Amino acid sequence: MNNAIEAKNIVKKYKNFTLDVPEFSIPRGFATALIGENGAGKTTLLDILTGIKLDYSGDISYFGEYSAANIDKQPELKERIGYTGTENYFLPQWTVGQVEELYSLLFDGFDKNEFRNRCNELAIFGGSGFDGSKKVNALSDGTRTKLMLAGTLARKTDLLIMDEPASPLDPLMRDKLCELIREYLNSHEGSSVFFSTHNISDMENVTDYAIIMEHGQVIEQGFVEDLKEKYVSVKGEATDTEVARKVLYSITTSNYGFEGICLAEDLDKLAGLNITTETASLFKISVAIMKKNSLVKM
Repeated sequence: MNNAIEAKNIVKKYKNFTLDVPEFSIPRGFATALIGENGAGKTTLLDILTGIKLDYSGDISYFGEYSAANIDKQPELKERIGYTGTENYFLPQWTVGQVEELYSLLFDGFDKNEFRNRCNELAIFGGSGFDGSKKVNALSDGTRTKLMLAGTLARKTDLLIMDEPASPLDPLMRDKLCELIREYLNSHEGSSVFFSTHNISDMENVTDYAIIMEHGQVIEQGFVEDLKEKYVSVKGEATDTEVARKVLYSITTSNYGFEGICLAEDLDKLAGLNITTETASLFKISVAIMKKNSLVKM
């Protein structure tokens, strides 16, 4: 498969945490979601892939032609990758006009007219026309995220990497974000998106491929449709709970019965029980996998 990013033996050590990813890839031409608990290592991995953190061991290649070892000497690679983060991306005293000028200075592929159109499309100025004098510190968290999106989408890139883009957004804007991601994927052949998220349900309809992390390690990954064949949602009666508990990957119980996720290959072990099965959502699959591997006592 042609991949946007391929990485091997990525290790980054902190005092009480180690990111250890033997093999990792982002398929080209798709939207890939990075899912995991707080502290799972998602932002650390993203920071490594985007060149923000350089103190790690391992090998990373981009588009099958660039190496992370020479990332600072490859301006053409930086032109091909767009990034939105969760930190203070812009200085608070900056104006939107200064943000526009910064993008223009940093990236050859930045289009000022497209930036202004995106600002208006995302209602950054509340329905008013473009206002370059508006200060960043006068914008809400969600609107600052929209400003980052406007700047990044106004560039000509092949890969869009986003750290928790949906978190500060309201439900309507999360839906709009999914629309923007699909639009980006359809903009030209091979364009790819990689984003981390806690809002699995909101982002599920735009997710083609999922990577689930826990404790600094990738514990599951695959195309969503394949994961939905591997894991099955199961419901049953209370009288069968204890039998089902021994088989299900994860289980939730009540006085009325049980519900959980079962590996498809283990379904025959539930033969004879009065159960119903259905296709599991990515949310249910992800939560089940995280529960199975979490340090949090459930």
